[in-house]
Amino acid sequence: MYEQYLRDPASVGDEWRQLFDNGKVAELPVIPTSREEVLRETGKGKGEREAAEAPAIPLSPVPIPQGLTPITGPAARLVQNMTDSLAVPTATSFREITVDVLDARRRELNAQLAAAGKKISYTHLIGYAIARAARELPVMTHAFRDVEGKPHRFDPRAVNLGLAVDVEKKDGSHALVVPVIKHAEGMDFATFHTTYEALVDKARTNKLVPDDFAGATITLTNPGTIGTVASVPRLMKGQGSILATGAIRQIGSAKVMTITSTYDHRIIQGAESGNFLRRLDSLLQGEDNFYGEVFERLGLKGSGEQGAVLAAGPTAPSSRLPAPDELKHVAAAMALVKAIRNFGHLAARLDPLGSEPPGDPALDPGPLGLTPEIMARIPADLLRIYVPGRTLADAYPKLQETYCGTIAYEVEHIGSHQERVWLRQVIESGDHKKPLTPEMKRKLLARLTAVETLERFLHKAYLGQKRFSIEGLDTLVPMLDQTIELAGTSGARRVVLGMAHRGRLNVLAHIVGLPYETIFAEFEGGRHVEGTLTPEGGTGDVKYHHGADGVYQTAAGKPVNITLSPNPSHLEAVNPVVEGRARANQTNRRSKDAIHDGTVTLPVLIHGDASFAAQGVVAETFNLARLKGYTTGGTVHLIANNQLGFTTDPKEGRSTDYSSDLAKGFDAPIIHVNADDAEACLAAARLAMLYRDKFHGDVVIDVVGYRRWGHNEGDEPAYTQPVMYERIRQTPTARQRYADQLAREGVVDAPQAAAEAEQVYQRLTQIQQSLKAQLREAGAGGGEEPQRISTTQPALAEPDTAVSAPLLTTLNEQLLLVPDGFTIMAKLQKQLERRRPALTEGQIEWAHAEALAFASLLAEGTAIRLTGQDTERGTFSQRHLVLHDARDGHRYAPIQNLPGARAPFELHNSPLSEFACLGFEYGYAAAAPETLVLWEAQYGDFTNGGEVIIDQFIIAGLAKWGQTSRLTLLLPHGYEGQGPEHSSARIERFLAL
Repeated sequence: MYEQYLRDPASVGDEWRQLFDNGKVAELPVIPTSREEVLRETGKGKGEREAAEAPAIPLSPVPIPQGLTPITGPAARLVQNMTDSLAVPTATSFREITVDVLDARRRELNAQLAAAGKKISYTHLIGYAIARAARELPVMTHAFRDVEGKPHRFDPRAVNLGLAVDVEKKDGSHALVVPVIKHAEGMDFATFHTTYEALVDKARTNKLVPDDFAGATITLTNPGTIGTVASVPRLMKGQGSILATGAIRQIGSAKVMTITSTYDHRIIQGAESGNFLRRLDSLLQGEDNFYGEVFERLGLKGSGEQGAVLAAGPTAPSSRLPAPDELKHVAAAMALVKAIRNFGHLAARLDPLGSEPPGDPALDPGPLGLTPEIMARIPADLLRIYVPGRTLADAYPKLQETYCGTIAYEVEHIGSHQERVWLRQVIESGDHKKPLTPEMKRKLLARLTAVETLERFLHKAYLGQKRFSIEGLDTLVPMLDQTIELAGTSGARRVVLGMAHRGRLNVLAHIVGLPYETIFAEFEGGRHVEGTLTPEGGTGDVKYHHGADGVYQTAAGKPVNITLSPNPSHLEAVNPVVEGRARANQTNRRSKDAIHDGTVTLPVLIHGDASFAAQGVVAETFNLARLKGYTTGGTVHLIANNQLGFTTDPKEGRSTDYSSDLAKGFDAPIIHVNADDAEACLAAARLAMLYRDKFHGDVVIDVVGYRRWGHNEGDEPAYTQPVMYERIRQTPTARQRYADQLAREGVVDAPQAAAEAEQVYQRLTQIQQSLKAQLREAGAGGGEEPQRISTTQPALAEPDTAVSAPLLTTLNEQLLLVPDGFTIMAKLQKQLERRRPALTEGQIEWAHAEALAFASLLAEGTAIRLTGQDTERGTFSQRHLVLHDARDGHRYAPIQNLPGARAPFELHNSPLSEFACLGFEYGYAAAAPETLVLWEAQYGDFTNGGEVIIDQFIIAGLAKWGQTSRLTLLLPHGYEGQGPEHSSARIERFLAL
């Protein structure tokens, strides 16, 4: 340009002419960092020029050899810049990327832009991807500065992208100029493209001004346009990195390109450069909707990120087998993927208290011989993984993020191949990780605020009173919200909850909808409020054992009935009771056939970590899950994991790594999640419900948190866990963590979030003050006592149980009918035939009379459910309500096929346990009082295996909680000389009834 100025000063722009008029040759640096530097480098000012022109001692002329041409103007400055660049200690990263997606999406763009005469180049897209990647990894734009002899890192806080443009002069020679797209990090593609084209046009028409060169923080050069495969360009002083793209070439069926990143090694490390190239690669492969945004900003319609048709056509089958090394590397890659799926949870960041995960050596690709270069050559689709990425090198960090983050998974133990594959697809694709809108995030924060503030208020208002705070596991409430919302969407009309005491008051308030006044009244005590939750005439129970019913309104306005079952201090005893309640609610008993629909009611159980592993009723209840007579269509299990029993450490309380390990034996998927990552907790709940809807099975979520106070608020936990509780004291709450996160994201204002928490606290204070006023008024003789549940039962008239002889005769014949072709075993046939004349001969046996009684109830419209060990046939081979064809074994139950029956008969053999089975029937009977529910004990005083259910629920449930149940127990025994276990049903135990 200076040469052009010398030929014709009017041919250059005003700004250039002014510079050339005022000083020496415009020695324009290739990459000056500011406008001031441009001016400083290109001219000194008239006064300085005059001083520089002081007379000098004349020298003798030196002859110039032939063949030498002076380098002047910008070319001379380029020489100086290149020489100066030798002082910059650089290193270079190489990455070979496939460009099939880039090529296909570029062709798709140009096909739509052709009519408008526009065109998108590879460099347009690559440059825009560099700007995006540099925005996420700004270290690549940093520069080195020497300030007063001391090294400094300079952060320009902008992505100013220099574009190396080759300009052909009129004489056929070439010049290199580097104009700068300023603040490219804030541009959408349309703006970037327009700016890019404008600068290139100015370069080719010699209209660039000094400001166009100023401020570059990262540069792109493209020697690939002339066939260069890879290039290591010089890095100019004042920059952090320069990227070079090589020629696109064909390798097999794939198009590939080499990209290099040359960086100032004083401030940028190799790993940072490698990560930058990896991110650039992922964007060019279409991740994070890269091309979708390009199409959108250009006003075009794309085929979708996964829908682009690659340029390569069908590839002919290879005529040779892969080399042994290639096979070895692929096998190693498969082993690595398998290890991550199996053991990634061991490296997950699950502990809110920050303990280091144990990890597993199998998660390291190094011992498998997998280097980054080898991993970059292994196609991801060979490995059947579902995270984004074209190669294992791309996919590996995403697999780590998926399986080793704040949410982790154990699913590879599941026996069903179909379930394992489905779970991998959902987990690795992230289908369950629904992005939250700003409004949803604010609602989640508000929910956490309500949960925490209630506990904080109770702690201050009722200091020292036991409440078994939820603090440290606050996210359980939003997880229940999410679960109930999804259940309602799937068609559930009711959710049945079971839980121990930890967090129960919060669940009563925020999930069941129990008024705060009712909860506060339990703390206030006094005879005037003593009955708020205590049954009239009963003993009552501690406040954190009570159950309640409520209605939950989903976001869509759908009501979902909520039942929280009461539970004694036996932490897991409620588990089978909840399952029985759910089964009763799921069963339609309005016709002769019981119709079970698991979608209408969802059972949810909240366990303790110590009790889940230690109490046998947990395993008994899991064993019921897939049995025809007991299944409830899948239960969502939440383990409220305090990482501690009362004072017992996990290593003293279980023999397994996780509390949840028991569930592996029942093929349940297990999700571990950090309780202080609120959004991860919601994702865990979504995955659980997706699995239940798909496979109708149980799923376990291990919510890893802590217990902010002692086992109860009057206990000092630091006696036995001093280190843990020092760490807890220093740990912010889940609400505070999430509020800080949203403040950083700009979703909420931190002072406003704090003010909203204070508003909730003041509302609770007002409610308490109002309640206290009511109590004072009641104590002075005014006011009414709260409504209570009455345990007083009205006397019932003796029912008329007589059945007419004609009806009995008809029923007797029907009980002996079997379909044509059904073959009864000869020995059994004789036994059954004796029943035919029994009514007239008066020699009726117990089992026969029982069958007739059942049949008459069905005829009258009373539903029956009978379960127990060997109940269908009867322990003593006496009942035979279910017959088995002697030839092919198929079943037939005459009592379930009575022509005149108006109600169903549910009849099932039970597994060989009592605790869970008896609890299940108690829950069923409590939810279905119109049904005759019978549980039969095995001969030999087997009722003692279910003694907790008998003592805590059957005997005491009415007095403690006002809960009734019409469960009927059948306790076979007889004086047959077989000792006390078989001769007595221990009737003295039941006299309390």
